[in-house]
Amino acid sequence: MRMRPTLSWTPTEDLPPATTDLQPVADALSTGGVLVLSGAGISTESGIPDYRGEGGSLSRHTPMTYQDYTAGAQARRRYWARSHLGWRTFGRARPNAGHRAVAAFGRRGLLSGVITQNVDGLHQAAGSEGTVELHGSLARVVCLSCGAFSPRRELARRLEEANTGFEPVAAGINPDGDADLTDDQVGDFQVVPCTVCGGILKPDVVFFGEAVPPQRVERCRRLVREATSLLVLGSSLTVMSGLRFVRQAAEAGKPVLIVNRDPTRGDRHALARAALPLGTALTTVADRLGIPVDGRPAAQARG
Repeated sequence: MRMRPTLSWTPTEDLPPATTDLQPVADALSTGGVLVLSGAGISTESGIPDYRGEGGSLSRHTPMTYQDYTAGAQARRRYWARSHLGWRTFGRARPNAGHRAVAAFGRRGLLSGVITQNVDGLHQAAGSEGTVELHGSLARVVCLSCGAFSPRRELARRLEEANTGFEPVAAGINPDGDADLTDDQVGDFQVVPCTVCGGILKPDVVFFGEAVPPQRVERCRRLVREATSLLVLGSSLTVMSGLRFVRQAAEAGKPVLIVNRDPTRGDRHALARAALPLGTALTTVADRLGIPVDGRPAAQARG
């Protein structure tokens, strides 16, 4: 029987109590060398819901797995119909105060790097340079046969042409850019093939049940080794792809700080967890450090 990936986590031990004290975060940033690890929670204020928080998408939606996607054409039809519709909303999202604060910390030289579990490109749009996209990006598409990459905007145009009049109303949007549609709404949506070899196209993201490329994992491990501390922003750390870096930092004796409204799977490794909204918390920290979080024009990072 196929094993399903871990989508939820329930504490099995007493975790350290959360706090609203942001001074440890400010102290770490003032020292410099902070590595940021962000999750879906940092993008909620941009209109993209998270998976597991209050009202999170897992309460109504099971993300596509790599195994299901590659197993059959109907699963791919359902995915692309929902993702095509979701992309219209997803592509309009703009960086919020949390993203802008992270970019401001980077410009001041306080960060050693940014790793994001998100696929929305909002860190880069806010101005964070060298961001490692742990789970890839929705802005790119890859062929599973020949490995050719292409921009998502190009695929969106082709799907529009192949599905004239496709205008269902989605019940919601999810962190992976997937809209909530019924099978009846999906209907006979037409999927288009790779223009190079005719193969199966897939967004250049790591689906649930799919491994993060080893070279990307090693790059992140190197960033952890080089950092003085790890700051986790808006991640429940439920999946091992992010939790492993928290464990690595803790085992190396490096302070781990978490800002997330709900308990996380990494809390027991953390010096503290601040249970506050990300935008407010990071803007407050920036104010304490005398760093302006400006609203300068966003970079065109998502294609």
